[in-house]
Amino acid sequence: MTLEERIKAFVLLGKAINEISEEEFGELSWKIENNNNWFIPDQTRLAFLAISDMLQEDKLRNWVKSYALIEEVETKDIGILMAGNIPAVGFHDLLCVLIAGHHASVKLSSADLVSIKWLMDKLFAIEPKFSSLVSFEDMLKGKDAYIATGSDNSARYFNYYFGKYPHIIRKNRTSVAVLDGSETASDYQELAKDVFQYFGMGCRNVSKIFINQESSLIGFLDNINGFQFLGSHHKYLNNYDYNKSIYLVNKDTHFDNGFLLLKESHDLVSPIGVLYYEYYQDLEDLKSKINPLKEKVQCIVSRGAWFENSIPFGEAQCPGLADYADGVDTMEFLIKLK
Repeated sequence: MTLEERIKAFVLLGKAINEISEEEFGELSWKIENNNNWFIPDQTRLAFLAISDMLQEDKLRNWVKSYALIEEVETKDIGILMAGNIPAVGFHDLLCVLIAGHHASVKLSSADLVSIKWLMDKLFAIEPKFSSLVSFEDMLKGKDAYIATGSDNSARYFNYYFGKYPHIIRKNRTSVAVLDGSETASDYQELAKDVFQYFGMGCRNVSKIFINQESSLIGFLDNINGFQFLGSHHKYLNNYDYNKSIYLVNKDTHFDNGFLLLKESHDLVSPIGVLYYEYYQDLEDLKSKINPLKEKVQCIVSRGAWFENSIPFGEAQCPGLADYADGVDTMEFLIKLK
């Protein structure tokens, strides 16, 4: 299959996602939620729209132009161990492997058994040649290279088994926000998307905010009522209630708006239903707090992207094709395989 054929097939996949009927999406989202109760239909729709946006022809072509891709590729068998924290989170790795001209042997997460298979069925219908380049397997042994995503604990396991092969092994990451006190109501509402989309379970979700004044906390809590629906989700509510009870028993100071707890902490990753905050004095103090976290932070958000190397509020869950997890260029890794 030529590179042009591969690109055109993925462009058509993006259009197929965009044009899915309400009836088909209803059936699909029910299957996805039945497999994982965290994946409610609204969150699945967000994830699929993000993929279709990624597969726009101009974006795909501009991305591919950055690499020395050749037509005659020595096909390698790439084992992909996918995470399951948000719907179809492993799609980008699969896209990279197939665009690079390799075979993908995929081990799905038990938390996301439906979405990737549906996407691949659509792709196979568009371009049947891809059906021989993707396999779903329970055990990934003897592959030419591996891409594995998981926790810090699972990364040790992955390194033990796959360390002797070419590999990308990803660990826990999270994201943070920086507030300077000049935020408006609409800024807080955009920040809320970065905190709450996918119930805060993605590595690009904000789990901690850095502030220089308490009014930022009040402003945030006063302007996020659009996310009250979280409190009606039984799993989210159980996490919120559990953490609230712990803080009350321990008499820990915290803010509470009925569906989110704000707690001061030097820790980086907050539990579900909780958002950590930490004060900074000035810009230099802020940098001294964030710079040591580079290996643990996926992205930083701020109002209008004023803070260096940050992106605007509301865009944390809208990564581009070249926004690679952990900052490791997956395409470059695949191209350089010998």
